[in-house]
Amino acid sequence: MSVRDVFIALGVVVLWGINFLFIDLGVQDWPPLLLVVARFLVVVFPAVFFVPFPRGRFARVLLVGLFMSAGQFGLLYIAMSLGLPPGLASILLQMQAVFTTVVAVIVLREWPRARTVIGILIGVAGLAVIIAGRTAGVPAIAVVVVLGAALSWGIGNVAARGAGVGGVSLTIWSATVVPIPLFVLSLVIDGPAAVGTALANPTWGVVASTAYTAVCASLIGYVAWNTLLGRYAAAEVAPFTLLVPVVGVTSAWVVKGDVPTVAEVAGGCLLLLGVAVTTGILGRRRTQKRQGRTQIECGPDGSGEPEGS
Repeated sequence: MSVRDVFIALGVVVLWGINFLFIDLGVQDWPPLLLVVARFLVVVFPAVFFVPFPRGRFARVLLVGLFMSAGQFGLLYIAMSLGLPPGLASILLQMQAVFTTVVAVIVLREWPRARTVIGILIGVAGLAVIIAGRTAGVPAIAVVVVLGAALSWGIGNVAARGAGVGGVSLTIWSATVVPIPLFVLSLVIDGPAAVGTALANPTWGVVASTAYTAVCASLIGYVAWNTLLGRYAAAEVAPFTLLVPVVGVTSAWVVKGDVPTVAEVAGGCLLLLGVAVTTGILGRRRTQKRQGRTQIECGPDGSGEPEGS
């Protein structure tokens, strides 16, 4: 992965890490699925009138919309409305990196390199350390639901990888799949009265949550993410999200006073190491150093004479 694309991936990580605070803000006032509907309506309109539909790719766009958008966020918002804290939500959702790799092997026959497997294992170990220090008191059903969200995201990643569609087009048109089904589900689960009351009383928390999650997390974050998935193997891109919990836990600490535990700090360090191994950052540095030594010893023309000799 190029240095530019590494920085793009890291920018997405920051946007998505802060995203959990805004989701938590919104689900305090509105039914979770209705909040997801509001988010994706902002993503879709008015952009859908200016972005051409990817012809011949309807099935792929539908799959991405169902799994990466509707499935992931519907389940995530429900989990957080059930009492899952923002920091822990950001941690557990990153199990998608494992799910993505497994689904990519099954569907695309994309066998990860040994370095990728080692990096993911280190990252998963970091997640396990963090989870061990954070699950007490959290409803078990919330944990199960958010793991379902992670699986849905992993399937969506693989669907996006084989879509052959530009990041902007895929983000906008896959978002059109979300509003109607989730609005109907919200009516069924929450009831018409609760939905009507929420729509008649939008709070500032709901407005802020919708604005940030739609513009920063979806329009900016997912356009960049889907673009990266179109350039690189799914197993090479997905592990970057192992850094999202670091941002999520840190932002929850700063904003909500949720001080990280020793387990979170230790797990975060393992996450950083896992991403470094997976993306080959450490390997590139060693290679660059070897190349630098070779150039000094042999000279820029390979003549065996050091430069300046």
